[in-house]
Amino acid sequence: MTQAIPSPLPTPRGTLTPQRPLADLTWLRVGGPADWLFQPADEADLADFLARLDPDVAVFPMGVGSNLIVRDGGLRAVVIRLGRGFNGIEVDGDRVTAGAAALDAHVAKKAAEAGLDLTFLRTIPGSIGGAVRMNAGCYGHYVADFLEEIRVILRDGTLQVLPAAALNLRYRQSDLPEGAVVVSATFRAPQGDAAALAARMEDQLAKRDASQPTKDRSAGSTFRNPLGRSSTGQADDSHELKAWKVIDDAGMRGARIGGAQMSEKHSNFLINAGGATAADLEELGEEVRKRVFQHSGITLEWEIMRVGEPAAK
Repeated sequence: MTQAIPSPLPTPRGTLTPQRPLADLTWLRVGGPADWLFQPADEADLADFLARLDPDVAVFPMGVGSNLIVRDGGLRAVVIRLGRGFNGIEVDGDRVTAGAAALDAHVAKKAAEAGLDLTFLRTIPGSIGGAVRMNAGCYGHYVADFLEEIRVILRDGTLQVLPAAALNLRYRQSDLPEGAVVVSATFRAPQGDAAALAARMEDQLAKRDASQPTKDRSAGSTFRNPLGRSSTGQADDSHELKAWKVIDDAGMRGARIGGAQMSEKHSNFLINAGGATAADLEELGEEVRKRVFQHSGITLEWEIMRVGEPAAK
């Protein structure tokens, strides 16, 4: 088991809390404590703290916990959670710059009001920092299609501006420097009619609510859609399969372990149906992966990030 982080740590202007439970900060409402939770006051506070923090101490940037399972034993790290000082949204011409803590939905709405089309963000749960890290996408568009650059604070406290091309954005992945904290992102958005964009987003919300368990405690899509194969046998995202379909075919819609369940409404949504532990959720997810492989030979890859340690026996 990883050793807990010793004190003292650098004293920031923001809030630094020891042994902070993380369950209430995740959409699934599970997970043990972080050794420390750091909520920086602003960019300068974050940069100064990281510069003075022992380089051997692990850090974990955390968004709004929408795509995350924190294991029951918690995290041996300084968890960094950005708040109000990092959620601004600015529009300049066809560019939209959003703080990493700005919610994806708020960015889509603010852009639409200015006649700029980032509507694909409207139904993506979470914040901009996570959307960049995961190259989030919906309705055929991804962050990579619009992102120009990001600003990050590196593990040593250095501020760096990275062009989108440096991130190697691909399906649900990016190559951010280890320990880097995204603080803002700038997008170039195509123009559109504000009323038409608003109407499109309302339609997207209605479709989402009709097909997904939006009233349940979930973390969005559990598994990445598996890539199909082209005529040459190579992996090909234009032949993408649907995770929900292969889960259904394996008979795992509605499957349960403890308080964890694969949603009856959408079988690629893992939900906390009541009283689930992180162990319940992860065990059910692994059982789904096993059954899908046995049925179809397809290995599902987790889309939900799982971090931390299991509870002590």
